[in-house]
Amino acid sequence: MISVVIPAHNEGPLLGECLEAVARAAHEPRLDHEPVDIVVVLDGCTDRSAAVAVRHGAQIVSLDARCVGSARALGSSFALGAGARWIACTDADTIVPPDWLVAQLAAGADAACGPVGIVDWSAHPFGVRERFLQHYGALGERRIHGANLGISAAAYRQAGGFLPLRQGEDAALIASLLEVGGRVAWNGSPRVTTSARWESLIEGGFASLLRDLREASRLELAGAAAVAA
Repeated sequence: MISVVIPAHNEGPLLGECLEAVARAAHEPRLDHEPVDIVVVLDGCTDRSAAVAVRHGAQIVSLDARCVGSARALGSSFALGAGARWIACTDADTIVPPDWLVAQLAAGADAACGPVGIVDWSAHPFGVRERFLQHYGALGERRIHGANLGISAAAYRQAGGFLPLRQGEDAALIASLLEVGGRVAWNGSPRVTTSARWESLIEGGFASLLRDLREASRLELAGAAAVAA
């Protein structure tokens, strides 16, 4: 069995599309009808995220930690208890492609990492997209995102699981796996698309990066306007 773990904090407006995309990946013919269990981890939710998850047939586990590392760890523990051999992770504001799970398994490694992309930049000022692409390209191939990660049950246990971190739990897991000799398929998971939102209380995460790029672009545009005046 494969499990997909999705942490959520008040993600009702976006969770439905995420779950529909995961369902398409779960029914990919090349999985040969292997069961796929979708687990939504509700972390301090006060909106309709639970109702959305139930409507889409997902399993639900809950906590009130406001900590993505704790949420991923709880969901992964639930998956292991249910007998999952592979744990795929994404985020509630993310759309995975139909071949997402197939590609992760086909990579033949203990874990598979993959890139994220943004389709709609309309909410951002001029220059943010260009800055993002420049920054992202500088990271090379070894990109680690909780929104696009898969790991075998054995490797997850060997690496010690997700740590209760508010950010960086994904990188910490992969670092631990590499330390114990695990094999990671970089770019072994197809690109997923995520939201372009920048509002977040978590420093160091993806939204925080976009917020910093917005501010840099805003200052550059303001400086150019001042010079032109």
